[in-house]
Amino acid sequence: MKILIIGGAGMIGRKLAERLAKDGGIAGKAISKLTLYDVVPGTAPAAAKGPVDIATGDLPAAGEADKLIADRPDIVFHLAAIVSGEAEQDFDKGYRINMDGTRGLLEAVRKAGHKPRLVFASSIAAFGAPFPDAIGDEFFNTPLTSYGTQKTICELLISDYSRKGFVDGLSIRLPTICVRPGKPNKAASGFFSNIMREPLAGEEAVLPVSEGVMHWHASPRAAVGFMLHAAALDLGKVGPRRALTMPGLAVTVGEQIEALRKVAGDKVAARIRRQPDPFIEQIVAGWPRNFAPKRALALGFKADASFADIIRHHIADELDGKIA
Repeated sequence: MKILIIGGAGMIGRKLAERLAKDGGIAGKAISKLTLYDVVPGTAPAAAKGPVDIATGDLPAAGEADKLIADRPDIVFHLAAIVSGEAEQDFDKGYRINMDGTRGLLEAVRKAGHKPRLVFASSIAAFGAPFPDAIGDEFFNTPLTSYGTQKTICELLISDYSRKGFVDGLSIRLPTICVRPGKPNKAASGFFSNIMREPLAGEEAVLPVSEGVMHWHASPRAAVGFMLHAAALDLGKVGPRRALTMPGLAVTVGEQIEALRKVAGDKVAARIRRQPDPFIEQIVAGWPRNFAPKRALALGFKADASFADIIRHHIADELDGKIA
């Protein structure tokens, strides 16, 4: 089985590659080749037993997707995207990468007549206010950001290309992934991780919104689990609506901070500095807060048990179990 990860140098792409290398296969089928593609070189996972191809390029460029699909991958994980804050600030770049890149990939698959399983990382930004107390599977997509609009367009394309038999696709709407390792990025949601990650590493973090802001979260471990489950899922059970909202945890920023205090203590929680940012507050105000993802749960997708567990996973996976 050949597997292609587009966005293979990113955080989820890297963790997904590591898990695939450790498992050696998906649904009982051995991995014969793993390709990691991104704008910058990825890193071959140490546990890989088979060949790993590290490729770089610009996905929306003419002919780029055709080269990737020429290898006829059996499963394609499409994780590459311009993140929310950057997509909002750079309109052209957001549409080029997030929409044109995905359309080019789908066209390459259609021309090749290959029909791989495509797992697309969508987002809960596909929904826009006003919201019910918990967003169910029947709630309509009315995104209020360019990023959410781009993700929604891609969801529709994947459903249509799947309906036509060109690809076997599934879009999974990821919660905000927290705690993200590494350095802060340009995602408007980045502060949710920053206020956990930096204090745990002994550094100050800025909180740009009020503690009453509620959001929908999942850990990197859960995100990788969603991807693998989607890759092996019988899509006959999903039906023609090829987009699913993933399960997660609805917590307020204040509850995040209390979970941090519970796991790491008052000294760590005191490293969070409140500094309101109207730009971030405006974006976050249009985001969904809570979900009732019955379809995904019925299909076997699983979320984290608590936000304290999310913090503990980060400490174990990224900090070698140590708190600064």
